[in-house]
Amino acid sequence: MAALTIATGTGNWFSALALGVTLLKCLLIPTYHSTDFEVHRNWLAITHSLPISQWYYEATSEWTLDYPPFFAWFEYILSHVAKYFDQEMLNVHNLNYSSSRTLLFQRFSVIFMDVLFVYAVRECCKCIDGKKVGKELTEKPKFILSVLLLWNFGLLIVDHIHFQYNGFLFGLMLLSIARLFQKRHMEGAFLFAVLLHFKHIYLYVAPAYGVYLLRSYCFTANKPDGSIRWKSFSFVRVISLGLVVFLVSALSLGPFLALNQLPQVFSRLFPFKRGLCHAYWAPNFWALYNALDKVLSVIGLKLKFLDPNNIPKASMTSGLVQQFQHTVLPSVTPLATLICTLIAILPSIFCLWFKPQGPRGFLRCLTLCALSSFMFGWHVHEKAILLAILPMRLFSLFSFRKEKPLFNWMETFYLLGLGPLEVCCEFVFPFTSWKVKYPFIPLLLTSVYCAVGITYAWFKLYVSVLIDSAIGKTKKQ
Repeated sequence: MAALTIATGTGNWFSALALGVTLLKCLLIPTYHSTDFEVHRNWLAITHSLPISQWYYEATSEWTLDYPPFFAWFEYILSHVAKYFDQEMLNVHNLNYSSSRTLLFQRFSVIFMDVLFVYAVRECCKCIDGKKVGKELTEKPKFILSVLLLWNFGLLIVDHIHFQYNGFLFGLMLLSIARLFQKRHMEGAFLFAVLLHFKHIYLYVAPAYGVYLLRSYCFTANKPDGSIRWKSFSFVRVISLGLVVFLVSALSLGPFLALNQLPQVFSRLFPFKRGLCHAYWAPNFWALYNALDKVLSVIGLKLKFLDPNNIPKASMTSGLVQQFQHTVLPSVTPLATLICTLIAILPSIFCLWFKPQGPRGFLRCLTLCALSSFMFGWHVHEKAILLAILPMRLFSLFSFRKEKPLFNWMETFYLLGLGPLEVCCEFVFPFTSWKVKYPFIPLLLTSVYCAVGITYAWFKLYVSVLIDSAIGKTKKQ
């Protein structure tokens, strides 16, 4: 707080926030880390010690390389720094290897790469009008946005405890968004194309980028009522965008195309055999669907409507990542989740095309695409909610009003319920007799409770978007 007070006086509060969160990340170095720590160590070893022709075939470890080629090259570059810390971490056969030097290198590599995230947040702050709210620092939208992004608690947990490089990747995404706000469309398109070849989860928001760039960049003018002026279409701009995407893709996939390995690469990137949900259910629509199936199966067994011998052995509540069959409800396929996701994002895409509303409309569509894919996607990880949360921080600042309550009474009541839920799951349930017979209950309750909240937020955001579009249309008429 002292650093923030000094920074307020000198007008350098952003640097104080960035420095403060960096020091916090350093304090988190010795904390617990998940299996992703070994995942990335293994990828360092694969890319360092094996030729490129074996990167997407190597399977000594169960944690095979399943990110796009740019991330593989990123690991390759890191490995040439890692060798000065501990050469043993780069041995493919040293499974689950860890040492103090390995820990320091991997932790500091994440912290160092977050420099891009800090820069991207600063660029996003330039897109916010800082003259709308009061003079107090805590009332300034730029300060609020910086705190919400730089000190995002979920990102700190996932990257600096759990262990991943999401800060670096989100830095690329936020920087591409900032460039679109600054009307530097080619830079924004280039950055997003690069991002896709670092981590393909960002395909979920690609429709927002594609429609916005086509609508607002390739068409250079609108009619007075806001509808598209078809004669303003620019072939030069379309070709330029296509060339950017093609060159980035060629640089990424070209070597594997030359090696006839593209099918192998794509099989690693899209492993549909992992099952509908991750071991820890993401709080989305499928958590509600699974819970309903579980409740119906229990009721069916109690009432003897179901034969226990016919219930599938691969249970959704076993904690394993695998394919399974629902007991009562129809089982869900990857195609079904794709169709549900497309249906969920279509209204936002239509709004972006017919009522674009500039970069703000794009950001709103991007947020809805990310949240819809989280709601209905295949094998969604719970941490994927960050893909919606971070751009939502930026979007929420455009409608920031000091006098408006942050939550209504129902939302407040729901959030307060998270405390008792956690107490019951972590401190009460382990001492009950249900722990052995129904070990899945804490997972089910937590996922379902959070899924209700996220579903409500998704629905409320969608309603506000559709209402705003209708109001905008009425005003123009």
